[in-house]
Amino acid sequence: MPRMWRADRWWQRLRGLLGRRPLAGDAAEGLWLSPCNSVHTFWMAYPLDVLFLGRDGEVLGWREDLSPWRTCGQRGAYATVELRAGGLSRIAPVRGEVLQWQPIET
Repeated sequence: MPRMWRADRWWQRLRGLLGRRPLAGDAAEGLWLSPCNSVHTFWMAYPLDVLFLGRDGEVLGWREDLSPWRTCGQRGAYATVELRAGGLSRIAPVRGEVLQWQPIET
């Protein structure tokens, strides 16, 4: 299961992944944004996989290989998980399943 940086304050969500080292490409780490129902990849140097979760952690949808300078969102999402592109194939999410994440300190 990936380790997550949790961004649950407005300034953490604003910063997102900007200014951080690139996420591991093996889905070992990611950024968990909440509340958040849409993301952008402006100023990113690499593509992301994005997973949208409901209030109880249930998988609502995802977007794979979101290139830099793009946006995407999911109606009804409460949280968004950003992984390096290719990470979702290792997790293999299923719509409706409930996922839990292990937060790590920033």
